[in-house]
Amino acid sequence: MSNVDGSWNVEINTPMGTQKPTLNLTTDGTNLTGSMAGDQGTLELEDGKVDGDVLTWKASLTQPMAITLEFSCSVNGDDIAGTVKLGAFGEATLKGTRA
Repeated sequence: MSNVDGSWNVEINTPMGTQKPTLNLTTDGTNLTGSMAGDQGTLELEDGKVDGDVLTWKASLTQPMAITLEFSCSVNGDDIAGTVKLGAFGEATLKGTRA
């Protein structure tokens, strides 16, 4: 896997429109930590893991409603892409580039 550490400008296509947060990712072996800053404020990444080429993590939104987002993404060079499970609201796509 290419180096994923650093900042990423991403777009998440949600039922409430496109969100454009900035991801800050740090890896340590198979552990993934960081944060996601956007219109909803800054969310800490939870349960972050690196498994081969796949990054997974969760983030808990409290506004406009309490929901746990579940991310699964892969990095290819300076591109990141994947999906976000939105609880009862289905799934959204995520794509972005290194900042």
